[in-house]
Formats: sequence, C-alpha cells, structure tokens
Amino acid sequence: MDTVRAAFRDECAALGAALRDVSEADLDRPSGCPPWSVRELLAHVRTGVGRLADMLAAPAPAAADVDAAGYFGVAKFAPDVDAARIDSGRREARELDGPALVADVGRAWQAADDAIAAAPPGRLVRTRHGDAMRLGEFLRTRVVEVGVHGLDLAAALDRRPWLTPTAAGVIADLLTGGQPVPARLGWDPVTLISKTTGRAALTGSERAVVEAAGFRWLSFGG
Repeated sequence: MDTVRAAFRDECAALGAALRDVSEADLDRPSGCPPWSVRELLAHVRTGVGRLADMLAAPAPAAADVDAAGYFGVAKFAPDVDAARIDSGRREARELDGPALVADVGRAWQAADDAIAAAPPGRLVRTRHGDAMRLGEFLRTRVVEVGVHGLDLAAALDRRPWLTPTAAGVIADLLTGGQPVPARLGWDPVTLISKTTGRAALTGSERAVVEAAGFRWLSFGG
C-alpha cells in the first residue's frame, strides 16, 4: 500500500508540474484518446483521481470481488459505457480554463490522498461500476490511469514523457503479472507500457515473446 500510494502521489505531482505552463491552444490539441482533446482528457484524469474521496466516504462493502487487473475488464469499455465516459470528459472540460483545470487536478488528487491517509488498514471500496475492491487494489488502477494518460498527454503536447519511476514500477508489475520483462525485448518502462496498452504497435516477434511470457492484456478505453 505504501508503494502504491507513493506512486500515486509522485505521478500526480509530476503531471501537475508538467502541465503548469500549458497554453489554452495546447489544451485544444487532439489527444491520443480520440475523440477527446487534451483538455477533455485532462478533465477525465481529474475525475478519475478524485473518485476515491467519495468512495471512502461511502459505506465499505463486505468483501472484495475483483483485483486491479480484473477492474480493467471488457465490460467497462462497452460502447455505452465509453460513450458516457467521453461525454463526461467533454462536459467537465467546459467548466474551467486551463490553469484552473490543472489546479483542480491537484486539489482532486490531494483530497484523495488525504482520504487514503485517514482510511483504516484493509479498507474496501465500491467502484462506480459496482466492483468491490481493496483500497490498495483500486489505487493501483488510479496509478495506471494517471501514468498511461500522462503518456497520452505528453505525446499530444510533443513533450518527453514524465512517467515517474515509482508509477512505472506499479504499472509494469500489473501489466506483466509481476514477471520480469524478457531481456531480449529491450524495452524501457515507457515502451513496455506503450506496447502493452496499445499505444504503440507490437511487431510479430515482440507479440510472440509477450504471449510466451504470459503478460496480462488489460482492456482500456479512453
């Protein structure tokens, strides 16, 4: 839990620092998660990191029924679910200008971190999809959301990825099922995450190595 929480804090802070000087024109660029703009994708990230505060204010479920890998299930990215997610990001993006939106991301993740600090050990939460999860497992999904969408935002803004080592470790562990990355792939963390989340194409030989290694293929929407 301490490792995952550190990764969440590090990656959220890096995102805020990277986008502190972003212009309104840059925010209106298309993102790597069509049909969202950079502004709309950032609004989606803000919503995602802010969910925990409300979840921890709600009653805890009796038992967990899904882990972080199971959370990224195909059903969560069905057309109707994706349409609602896209509409929500667009609607929320219209509420604030760029500096206010970036600041609001900071407030959202810090409120979530405060709620985590106040939660008892072993706390369970219920997601908006109805999943019952251990807090630490759900927090892993937030690290994935901030880290992977951070790569999307960096690419859209023509910036070097700001993925932090702590977040990269948490995301890679989830994507590989805790297995080491085969050395013959020669992937750094950004390449690993980009390839296994569909942000970059796998070559035929890479796919064969990945499938033999038994990496988890998670389902991702925008």
